[in-house]
Amino acid sequence: MSVQKVKISASGPALSRIAAGTMTWGEWGVDYGSEKMQEMIRYCIDLDITTFDHADIYGNYSTEATFGQALNRLGSGVRAQMELVTKCGIRLKTKRRPENNLKSYDLSRDYIIHSAERSLENLHTDYLDLFLLHRPSPLMDPAEVAEAFTQLRQSGKVRAFGVSNFSPSQFSLLNAYVELATNQVECHPLRPQCFHDGTFDQLLAAGTRPMVWSPLGGSHYFKEESTNILRLRNTVKNLAEKYGDVGEDVILLAWLLRHPVGAIPVVGTTKKQRLGNTRLALETELATEDWFAILEAATGHEVA
Repeated sequence: MSVQKVKISASGPALSRIAAGTMTWGEWGVDYGSEKMQEMIRYCIDLDITTFDHADIYGNYSTEATFGQALNRLGSGVRAQMELVTKCGIRLKTKRRPENNLKSYDLSRDYIIHSAERSLENLHTDYLDLFLLHRPSPLMDPAEVAEAFTQLRQSGKVRAFGVSNFSPSQFSLLNAYVELATNQVECHPLRPQCFHDGTFDQLLAAGTRPMVWSPLGGSHYFKEESTNILRLRNTVKNLAEKYGDVGEDVILLAWLLRHPVGAIPVVGTTKKQRLGNTRLALETELATEDWFAILEAATGHEVA
């Protein structure tokens, strides 16, 4: 049974209920070549994971190009089945960008447009479904960003725009100049601030779905041994048994999906079993007390 795509906002694209995060597909992780990426793309699409999340900097500016080679070999029919999301705005100091002398943010009009055009070339596509500013910059001029976005939209190179890691006030500021389709933020039991700082409230009121990176807590959850993490893992393991001996990843995703904002988790794993488990997470609805049990275990105290 296929999983229907969902509109991310009134004017934004329809995305798959789970997005595949590509940050570790390349040099920053398993370092797949284009042939292996072809396999991963096919596998994700077979699971109804049709949204692929990129950023220009991934793999020190190399992962987009490898993915694009894979996509080019798969053909236009596969591109028509997927949604491509990428980000710009972070300038890394790396041998592939010798002009960058230090890590910084650049949200100037020319840099945004140039970044989008380079990503289009790297990904072997004529358009981006969603283009995000990767981080807010203290020097951001919202009128200049709006000008860049408008030009990219009018040229047909980008269909929708959003941001990543923006605070509610930063989102409101830019949204007053140009319509934003999403805010991609970090959220998991060890980082639940989005529930309390207005991020999800703002998006829920606007009918806008957030994208969520690191929805499982990444290495913090799976590798660290602090008291609160061990307590959280114990709670999640008990619930995994309660809900049918599913994986811990299923419970963590179900916890995020339980929130009415309708978040789209960006799952960064390269393990096929975990990708397959996302279907179980979509089918698992945590009881309210179980949801709060996870929150309590992560924070170390009951709610006030």
